[in-house]
Amino acid sequence: MLLLKLKIGKSKKMTNKSFIYYDLNKQIKSTDISLIFEGWSGEDERITVLSPHDDDALLGAGYLLLAAISEGCEPYVLIFCDGRGGYSNIEEKDRIVSIRREESTNAYEKIGIKKENIIRFDYPDFSLKPNIGWVLPEGKEGTTIRTIKTLREIKPTRLLIPNEYRENMDHEALSYIGTYDGPQVGDPILADVGRPSRIKGFLKYSVWGDFSPEDALLAGRDPALRGNVAIKAGREVEEKIIQALKEFKSQERIIDQLIKKRSERIVNGSYIEVYLKFNPRPSIEYDGYKKKILEIDRKS
Repeated sequence: MLLLKLKIGKSKKMTNKSFIYYDLNKQIKSTDISLIFEGWSGEDERITVLSPHDDDALLGAGYLLLAAISEGCEPYVLIFCDGRGGYSNIEEKDRIVSIRREESTNAYEKIGIKKENIIRFDYPDFSLKPNIGWVLPEGKEGTTIRTIKTLREIKPTRLLIPNEYRENMDHEALSYIGTYDGPQVGDPILADVGRPSRIKGFLKYSVWGDFSPEDALLAGRDPALRGNVAIKAGREVEEKIIQALKEFKSQERIIDQLIKKRSERIVNGSYIEVYLKFNPRPSIEYDGYKKKILEIDRKS
């Protein structure tokens, strides 16, 4: 595999000082992860990443997974698609699902995620979107109950979901699932699907595509800066992610392209990872409407 011109040696141990966090709206930085996750409570936190395919969470949220582990948090990765579309050699077509299962287990264990914390839903590749919902038209159960039940069992405090903006149909589908089913994990509904557990924070991560410009436009940020929070990490963090990505040997061709593109993350010898912090249930703000209505009333 062609890699970045990065010498891969024995990785240094990650500490919570290995990461610097940035809020791009407030234009501030800190070594405290609570800059991104307000009210962070250390070992009581559970970060869960929804990953469309087995390598996506590592490619897009690898730094934050390592950061969480350095803070004493035990992350979970939920992989929704089975990887059957990821064969580059026709000889591997009938074995690719089992091959990728082993590769992904090895990859995530390499960054410190336990095998039992990797949960697979095994929907067919390129087919997640038609499985969204509770009861599908043909009577089959869709993603909703499985997702809410699993998340209530895990009790995540922070949920990371994939960028939906023009990346991949499975990414778009899972972003939709995380955005709408995620808040319902804490709702007093579906009482037979587990006890409600509120998720305190939501982030979108990018595997390769840029985010929607919506947040930047609403916040008055430069539309070229579509993410609103970021992590800067040292070379040892990027080395650890690349070591893990090397476990995806069956995906060598596509992983190689994505790894080479990671050179664009370099800034003054460090590496950055960008996220979009968002509110999945924004309340309507009436102040502006009331003001406008009063203005109209005064003119009448």
